[in-house]
Amino acid sequence: MDTPTFEHLLIACEGRMGTLTLNRPDSLNSLTNEVMAEIIAAADWFDHQPDLRVVVVEGAGRAFCSGFNVGSFTADMPHSPAGGRTPADTGRLMADTLERIAPVLIARLHGHVVGGGLVLAAACDLRVAADNTSFFIPEVDLGIPLAWGGIPRLVREIGPALTKELVMTCRPFGSAEAKAAGFINRVVPMADLDAAVGKLAEEIVSRPRLAVLATKAHVNAVTSQMVGTSRAWSDADSLGNALRDPEAQIAQVAYLEKIRNKRS
Repeated sequence: MDTPTFEHLLIACEGRMGTLTLNRPDSLNSLTNEVMAEIIAAADWFDHQPDLRVVVVEGAGRAFCSGFNVGSFTADMPHSPAGGRTPADTGRLMADTLERIAPVLIARLHGHVVGGGLVLAAACDLRVAADNTSFFIPEVDLGIPLAWGGIPRLVREIGPALTKELVMTCRPFGSAEAKAAGFINRVVPMADLDAAVGKLAEEIVSRPRLAVLATKAHVNAVTSQMVGTSRAWSDADSLGNALRDPEAQIAQVAYLEKIRNKRS
């Protein structure tokens, strides 16, 4: 199959290894419905590559992903290009699709990993971070719940108590805390990030494909029974309700104003 081209992504596949690069560096790789629809299409393409074992998911420029484009928040978002039941459902479809594909996904994390970007990272199988990476879940400050299956995925990775704290307080945290919580596999200096990701990928691709992919599928089957992400089907409804809530709307205006003041 010919390698497809996308407006917001760069993808490549050479035998056992592939890369998926978020390519919107001017916006710190913020997510839109269109970007997430492209990720879904790219994941489907990767899933049809016969010898592929590992896909590295990364962001171009200064950050992995700054989350959903907050300037696009509205209760009446346009129709989802990914065919979700509501436009707000696109993020859940993206995360579910990434988890379902056969190849092992390694998230290469640097700069900022924010909100929906953290959900994207949580949908990957393994995560390697630069030691100066900043993690942040600002949704509650915006007056909205963390959606896209973010809650069950965080509970699965770091447990319920820390999930509640980080989501409800919106406090930033770093790579060391993320690793101690079990969210990150390896933390390295930024200068060593590519080498560390490459080493981990090579450790996996050098093993027999059937056993590697069976291990991913088996672990996912076990964790789906522990913390069912299928409950996230209703996340879009919660998000839509929050976007219509007067208090949430005030919070969104205040948050966007704070961002604009920081940039000016």
